[in-house]
Amino acid sequence: MRPPYPLELVPLFLEFLNKRRTKFTFPLRLMEDLGIDRPSLFFAIGGVAPQGGGRLSEMWNPYATQWDQYQAASAAARDAGLVDEKDARWDLTPAGRDLTLRVRREADAYLASLPSPLAANDLARLASLLERAFEGTAASLDRRWHAHIPRARRMAGNGAHPMVALENAVYGLWQARDDCHVAAWRQAGLDGPTLDALTRVWRGEATSEAELAAKLTTQRPADVATELARLRRDGFVAPDGALRTTDKGAQARQAIEDETDRLFYSGWPDDVASSSGWIQEKLAVVNASF
Repeated sequence: MRPPYPLELVPLFLEFLNKRRTKFTFPLRLMEDLGIDRPSLFFAIGGVAPQGGGRLSEMWNPYATQWDQYQAASAAARDAGLVDEKDARWDLTPAGRDLTLRVRREADAYLASLPSPLAANDLARLASLLERAFEGTAASLDRRWHAHIPRARRMAGNGAHPMVALENAVYGLWQARDDCHVAAWRQAGLDGPTLDALTRVWRGEATSEAELAAKLTTQRPADVATELARLRRDGFVAPDGALRTTDKGAQARQAIEDETDRLFYSGWPDDVASSSGWIQEKLAVVNASF
C-alpha cells in the first residue's frame, strides 16, 4: 500500500477490541470460582499467556520504569496456582495453560453466538481482508521487531466462525501496530520511557515536570527528571519555562508517527488497500452492534 494511508481504521480497531467482549461474563464466573479479582486473573490470561511467559518488562508496556503495580495481582495469580515465577520470569502453570484454553473456547462460543450486523459473506470478507492485512504487515516488518506479533498466533481462536476470525485479525493488527511503533521510535534513537515523556509534552498533557511525573504513573519521578534533561539537551523540549516541544522535537515526534504508519500499512496487499473504504464502513457497523 502507498500513501495516503487509511489512518481512520486505527481507532476502529481499538473500538472493536474494547467492545467485542463487553457482555462476555465467563471471566466473572472464573473470578468467583478461583477467589481472585480481575487484575489477578488477567495477569495470567492477559499478560503471561499472550507473551508466552517472560519478565514484567516484556509482558507489559515498554514505557515503564517500575512495575510495582503488578505485585498484588501477580502474587494472587501465583497463589491461585495459575502462574509460577523463577528468577523474575513468569510462566503459566499447567492449570494456567488449561484455563487459558478454556477461556479461549468460551470466548469463541460467545463470539459465534452474537447476531451478525452484516450479511454472512460480508462478515467473512471483512475478516479475510483484515487477516491478509495483518499477514502483510507481519511479513514486511523486520523480524527483529516482532515482539507482539507472536501474541496473535498464541491467542488466536477458531477462525472457522467469521466473528472469531475477525477478532483474530483485529487483535493481530493491533499487536503488529505496537511492533511498528516500537520499531519507529527505537530507530529514532529513543527508549520507551523517554518516548512517553516526549509524547505527553508534544500533546500538551503537562506544562511542568511535576504534572508530567503525575501523568507517567508507571515511571519514578527521578526517571522522568532524567528523561526531561535528555530531551532538553537534545533540543526536543524547550530549555526553560512551561514544558513544550521545540520545532525540532515536534518534527521528530511526528516523524515517529509517520514511520509507524509506513511500517504498518506498506505491506498491505493492493486489493486490501483498495478496499479500505469498504473495510471502514463495515467495521464501523460491527462495532456499533456490540
